[in-house]
Amino acid sequence: MMRAIVLMFDSLNRRMLPPYGDTTTHAPNFARLAERTAVFDNCYAGSMPCMPARRELHTGRYNFLHRSWSPLEPFDDSVPEMLRKAGVYTHLATDHQHYWEDGGATYHNRFSSYEFFRGQEGDLWKGEVEGVDRRNLANFAYRMLHQDEVNRKHLSDEADHPQTRTFDAGLEFVSTNADQDKWMIQIETFDPHEPFFSYARWHALYPDTGEDFDWPPYARVTEDEAKVGQARNRYLALLSMCDANLGRLLDLMDEKDMWKDTMLIVCTDHGYMLGEKGWWAKSVMPWYDETIHTPLFVWDPRSRVRGKRRKALVQTIDIGPTLLDLFGLSPTRDMQGRPLAGTVAEDSPVRQAGMFGIFGSHVSVTDGRYVYMRGSVRPDNTPLFEHTLMPAHMRALFSPLELARAELAPPFSFTKGAPVLKIPAWAMGTPWSYGTLLYDLETDPAQERPLNDPELELRMASMLVALMRGNDAPPEQYERLGLPVDGEVGREHLLIESQWAQVQEGQRPALRASDFPDGARVATMTVAELMKTPVRELVEGALPRPANDLFAFMLAGKTLVEIAANHPDLTRERLEQIERELAEIE
Repeated sequence: MMRAIVLMFDSLNRRMLPPYGDTTTHAPNFARLAERTAVFDNCYAGSMPCMPARRELHTGRYNFLHRSWSPLEPFDDSVPEMLRKAGVYTHLATDHQHYWEDGGATYHNRFSSYEFFRGQEGDLWKGEVEGVDRRNLANFAYRMLHQDEVNRKHLSDEADHPQTRTFDAGLEFVSTNADQDKWMIQIETFDPHEPFFSYARWHALYPDTGEDFDWPPYARVTEDEAKVGQARNRYLALLSMCDANLGRLLDLMDEKDMWKDTMLIVCTDHGYMLGEKGWWAKSVMPWYDETIHTPLFVWDPRSRVRGKRRKALVQTIDIGPTLLDLFGLSPTRDMQGRPLAGTVAEDSPVRQAGMFGIFGSHVSVTDGRYVYMRGSVRPDNTPLFEHTLMPAHMRALFSPLELARAELAPPFSFTKGAPVLKIPAWAMGTPWSYGTLLYDLETDPAQERPLNDPELELRMASMLVALMRGNDAPPEQYERLGLPVDGEVGREHLLIESQWAQVQEGQRPALRASDFPDGARVATMTVAELMKTPVRELVEGALPRPANDLFAFMLAGKTLVEIAANHPDLTRERLEQIERELAEIE
């Protein structure tokens, strides 16, 4: 008899878990979990963020060099589907609303069955017309914030919380099928992803001001320390709620004596920044250790290793092949991940280096000690193209305008002979602004001292190119990053020295309104208001390029000081120049 349980959290920060050294978080069940499993110290996510990470879970390969957030493609190998076709019953219990949006709609039907629970984040759940700003009904940023307010009205009882209901359903499946063979369940909760909505009994575990600041922006920290602490404690409160539900699963496995024949994998898609290095959230900054170096716990009933640490470098792409291996199936030739049975049993290595990143930003590599984040060679971050047969963004289909510029490109090695659409793409900002970064995690685990070491950069860049070639990366990615498509990486390809000014500038603290005189327009007027002034052209020249209507909408509601927090190349000097010109026209 053999079964598998995959418990997946979202935005779980390893540094806040007791098994990884935290001493303040109330998470006794994560400590208990570490006693029952192999604990991985060098697990890294790969393709970021949420749906790209889940695509890796299904396909066992990196996808961020070819595609942004996307559905599963027709040519993708899906582990749940492979298991189902081999006679293994697969079930998904989740409250992760992105599966039901345009950019995730092909994932859940790969399972034999699934259950979905509503109400997380801006899930378009309960309809309430009163108070809606009808001018913004087409804008998802507004809709998400408004919808969350509506949703919370229906979640006053913890029993109704989507996380609770997801675990209820997952445990029901496990209990119902505890005496059955050959099944896999993925219990997946959106928590502790923002907004950090939990309840008074969890808030009481940590200092709490009573302010519902539980949804930080994707930006540099401009709030005071008290407010940062409040958001952090609301995250920890939600994490403690997650811990309690983890305990329910462990209790059930004990009760049903399932450890003898049931694999347990506890993982996450990525971490989350709560003020570290002056940042909130993820995606808009380089993928620092807090976001990409993830917790992983594995119980394998074949080797029965428990309470041991594993140092081997592993990644999200290894989870799918590990599940296939458990049920006697082999990874496909397109999978880059490797089964972890030997790593769990003996700490056997499966790779020398791992790659990670988000589409259109830094492309990074780590060997477990050093982390190299390769930025773009030019400020405009071009050329950049999407390669897909499923042209959908997170919450919208590709527009006819985008598709009008598409061309049919030859197959990649992993598309099984299918050509793909090659579509001009955009990214939120440019990695050029931060420069190419190199860190030594052994001597600088907080990544506060970027290195300028040509010999080390050459070695890491060579590792990166080897992984890109193994991933059949599009040729334009090499051009964007200033790396060779063929041949060896040479000193002429190194970037850190030439980008050292950006590296240094990217380390500066965020500008705050208090850095400018009281009433300064750049700190008090929104971009929408500034664009109505005679300095419109100057403002436009200072702004990052609005890649689409959503991006333009998000910028319009911010002050220039707030925008500068995310864009290091929007310097204090430029803001002071705009402020002077605004003063002159009054």
